Amino acid sequence: MKLVWSADTASKAYIDTVKSCQNFKESGLAELLSAMAAGWNSKLIVESWSYGGPIATSVGLAIAAHHTCGRHVCIVPDEWSRSGYVKAMHAAGIASTVVIVGEAEEVMEGLAGVDFLVVDSKRKDFARVIRFAKLNHKGAVLACKNACHKGFSGFRWHEVLQRGTRVVRSVLLPVGQGVDIAHIGAQGGGVGSKKSPSRWIKYTDQQSGEEHVFRD
Repeated sequence: MKLVWSADTASKAYIDTVKSCQNFKESGLAELLSAMAAGWNSKLIVESWSYGGPIATSVGLAIAAHHTCGRHVCIVPDEWSRSGYVKAMHAAGIASTVVIVGEAEEVMEGLAGVDFLVVDSKRKDFARVIRFAKLNHKGAVLACKNACHKGFSGFRWHEVLQRGTRVVRSVLLPVGQGVDIAHIGAQGGGVGSKKSPSRWIKYTDQQSGEEHVFRD
């Protein structure tokens, strides 16, 4: 997977997300995911959301899509969730997100070439969203929020991804309620294929001041 990391784009998305999410009483997960999605120049950013869930991450991903001239798509389970989501996003000043209602299999079928996928482990169908995702053949980045949730216990990427999908590396970060991030390699990349060079990414939690450094 040939990825070109843009620190400048990541920084701009991070700063804009901090400004837009300063009124949300949530962790800095939105800023982290926004910077990652923008830094990797993601063109199709997809996430799943259920009624009553936090909205900050969605705002951050929408901002990332703006910086990459990409699309931000949110999958919701029903019309009740769609109405609540649109209302919350409009209140945050975001109107560009495409909202799709439906089951994981049906919705993901129409979203080919996903570059950046964010799911919430509190959603019962989060594993199915991952399984049926049509990832970019050049590779993708996947993130599971609420990794400390009991429903996430025992989760393994290789058990939910389609056969043949190659996890180049994964990392569990203590941000928010925990986030498990996986870097998926290009399709057809065998054992002997070259991996994209690792990059060290530093993230500072705006609330606690703690710094987290990890290798992507």
